[in-house]
Amino acid sequence: MTGIERIAEAFEGARANGRRAALMPYLMGGFPDLERSRAIGLAYAEAGADLVELGVPFSDPLADGPVIHAAATAALSAGATVHGVLEVGRAIAQRVPVVVMCYANPILARGLERFMDLLAGASASGLIVPDLPLEEAPAVLEVCDARGIALVPLVGPTTPVVRLERIGARARGFLYTVSLTGTTGERAALGTELAAVITRAAAHTTVPVAVGFGIGTPEQAAGAAAAGADGVIIGSRLVRAAGEAKDPAAAVGELVAQFAKALREAVDG
Repeated sequence: MTGIERIAEAFEGARANGRRAALMPYLMGGFPDLERSRAIGLAYAEAGADLVELGVPFSDPLADGPVIHAAATAALSAGATVHGVLEVGRAIAQRVPVVVMCYANPILARGLERFMDLLAGASASGLIVPDLPLEEAPAVLEVCDARGIALVPLVGPTTPVVRLERIGARARGFLYTVSLTGTTGERAALGTELAAVITRAAAHTTVPVAVGFGIGTPEQAAGAAAAGADGVIIGSRLVRAAGEAKDPAAAVGELVAQFAKALREAVDG
């Protein structure tokens, strides 16, 4: 089974298991350290995650807010490397599909072919590159497609329709739909236009639409699902919990279970 097929199966499985949307927690690889990040990822799977987004720490994470930026800095200080993070991903991928989130610099430094071979060797199902422009995506997409790895693009509320059409047509796995303008981080409330943002994105692609940025509570996750999201991505809330807890895996596992319960109850409601 290719990575693209594993992702599709995960979205279908979420529905079959009574969840309105797939649950997609984010993990900063190497935070607080490599071994504990591995335990966190396995706790995600045990608590009900359908997919895991695995972040590769980078020194200049332009799309990330202060919580994830600080976690990346701590992971790098603790000795995290691309190889070490992908080994964490390999362990998690035995349980659920792993979609790696990596900025362009570490990819280009190794070369497209070599980096994608590393992803395939670690059983990664997909790749998100937040700073990859539409105009430079075709070369990356070709290398990913050859290995069955889903290149997952991002769109936002301000993406022009012409670009949205082109991005949506090339999306693999799912379309990462940013819920708001700005960086990652918890918000007091989701924007009132979220349903319109999701509907707009879904109209221009054939893959599932997953919503991220700003979702920090089970109620917000359920709200995103009710607004039409096929998947819900939770990042800063879980990374913050991992940094604050004496037992990070136990703490985030409990939180992910709460998110999973909220998505089931969204269907019942």
